Amino acid sequence: MSSLAEAALALGYGVASALVPVVNAEAYAVIAGHRGGHALVAVVALALGQTVGKLLLFESARRGSGRLARTLAQRRGSGRAAGRAARWTEPIRRWLSRRRTALPTVLVSAAVGVPPLAVVSLAAGTAGLRRWEFAVACLSGRVIRFGLLVLPAALA
Repeated sequence: MSSLAEAALALGYGVASALVPVVNAEAYAVIAGHRGGHALVAVVALALGQTVGKLLLFESARRGSGRLARTLAQRRGSGRAAGRAARWTEPIRRWLSRRRTALPTVLVSAAVGVPPLAVVSLAAGTAGLRRWEFAVACLSGRVIRFGLLVLPAALA
């Protein structure tokens, strides 16, 4: 397979894995490392696809945050589950609204997976983090994550 075709496949797989939880980008990265050849191209394209997918989540949360806030305000008085959600939502939004804590959180989430990047993407969108800062931190973390997964397989 040519490097351009592999890059396109990895990019598409990255977007799909960012949006569909059962599609596993880490498994794709390991397989790309075992195949050898263009592993670096696959890592960068996969990370770029993941970042594009997470940006879609980020933007959907940013655009829907007004509706979400109104819905949470309406349901705030309806039961324990709403109380627990409100108790967790606001501290996470505050944490991600400060640039000195938001960018390291996104980077660590993208590189390590804790907290889950999908949750961080949605929370960062509602917290008002700048799109380009989120994208750079997410892409950097994903390249680190996939690079570390591919490295042992490529060296073996």
